[in-house]
Amino acid sequence: MRLPFVFASCFLTGASLMAQGHPNPDGSIHSSQLDTRAKNKAVAMRVFDEIFNQGKFQVAYQIYAPDFQNHGLHQTVDLKIDQDAVHSEKKAFPDLRMSVQEMVAEADKVAVLWTFRGTHIGWGYEDLPPTGTPVEVRGMTIWRIVDGRIVEEWSSWSETGAYLGMFAHLKWWLVLAGLLALAIVIAFERLIWAIVRKMFGYRPSAQARAV
Repeated sequence: MRLPFVFASCFLTGASLMAQGHPNPDGSIHSSQLDTRAKNKAVAMRVFDEIFNQGKFQVAYQIYAPDFQNHGLHQTVDLKIDQDAVHSEKKAFPDLRMSVQEMVAEADKVAVLWTFRGTHIGWGYEDLPPTGTPVEVRGMTIWRIVDGRIVEEWSSWSETGAYLGMFAHLKWWLVLAGLLALAIVIAFERLIWAIVRKMFGYRPSAQARAV
């Protein structure tokens, strides 16, 4: 009587594990798990193709969950702040293109190795004026996807080279800003002295004029 019960228990346990996406006894992956990975990869690709490359910002609310969180190195931001940053990048780099080199999916996470390419010809990136600098940055993003929507993100990339390139093109702006600031200071000083002389009738002494 107990033997059929044992067989039935083993069968039900195995079926339950397979339904949860665990490997089959022969080491192969259950088809439902493969389907989930493929769907999660498709969601990840929409971020690059539709939001970054095509500028379809409205689809973000289809791709991301309302309680989405982007975990930065020093702070975690919500969906609005995350997408505001994307808008600024697209404004500063109108020809922005994001290309995917590698994409790996496991369980509810998708890891992507990507490259950012664009020309800095607009305002919006870290409040820097346009420099005309071609920028190329490589980075990696990990997303956690639940029920077809992104709920969490971890990204890492190096902006050092991009900043150095833009600041190199920005030197003439700095020189111009310095000269403008100097001219403003001189004009302001002359204005103050004119007001002082008018109000108090101040006249430099002969000795001061001689000096």
